[in-house]
Amino acid sequence: MMKKFWPWLRLVLALGILVALGVRLGTGAFLDGLRAIDAFSVAAALAIGLVTTVLSAGRWVLVARRLGLPLTLKSAVSDYYRAQLVNAVLPAGVLGDVHRAVNHGRESGDVGRGVRAVFFERFAGQIVLIGIGLAVLLTHPAPGLDLAPDGTTAGLVLAGLAVAAIVGWQIGPVRRVLVHTLADGIRLLSFRTWPAVIGLSAATVAGYVAMFLVAARAAGSDATIAQLAPVVVLALLIMAIPVNIGGFGPREAFLAVAFGAAGLGAAQGFTTGIVYGVLALIAALPGAVVLFLSRRKTEEVQVVTERLGQPREQELALAR
Repeated sequence: MMKKFWPWLRLVLALGILVALGVRLGTGAFLDGLRAIDAFSVAAALAIGLVTTVLSAGRWVLVARRLGLPLTLKSAVSDYYRAQLVNAVLPAGVLGDVHRAVNHGRESGDVGRGVRAVFFERFAGQIVLIGIGLAVLLTHPAPGLDLAPDGTTAGLVLAGLAVAAIVGWQIGPVRRVLVHTLADGIRLLSFRTWPAVIGLSAATVAGYVAMFLVAARAAGSDATIAQLAPVVVLALLIMAIPVNIGGFGPREAFLAVAFGAAGLGAAQGFTTGIVYGVLALIAALPGAVVLFLSRRKTEEVQVVTERLGQPREQELALAR
């Protein structure tokens, strides 16, 4: 029952967050965010989006090839753009990644490994983001944030993962998935792979931070980079929460609270979140071109196949 209603519940929760913010801060902050987008911010979003997409696609290529799957950078970039657009416009936020994982697995002849390649590629990005976030927060703590320096938080997270792994090991299908995932994870622990993956991930995070800075400046914020850094990295982590509408929801709520706590104004934070969301969607728009070209190519292949089959069909008809 929960599995059936969870997608709708996520939409309701995200919509509730946005409505609550609109009631609390007024619609002016939302409209200000839309009006703040100009030609410079659009161009910057497209440029930053291109760089981060190429970096992320390169990370995917490294992981996939290490796992024995063929993947060119050109194909990875086009598939990544398409996945980003699907993630941005559909509520779940991960359907684009699911599609590129399954599609690449089918083309490579190993769907399971294709899915694991995308999982490890995205997982590496999240781990690096968390590492950078902790480093930034330890050197520039966000107002009102308790980092639990004694390691309690990290210990609880690791304990939770351990319990989940032990429970999953008792289930046959889950155990097989864990075995294959662990084996592929060990293969990625190579000095020819993980340093490059970490480097590409760090550069990608820098691109996301740059996008946030562009959004903050477009929204009219004059805060320094030192003030924005801890807020930005936390916002990037908050965006991983699967409760949003096209990325909007928890991000805007957090930015409103964080900007307010930092003395930058809650409305300013909400506006920055809106600008970032729109710029992120603009950065993913090249994925629409990829979708159009791939659909056209599929239609052309179907037409050619039908034409090749016509003589054979006619021969069968005459034979009757």
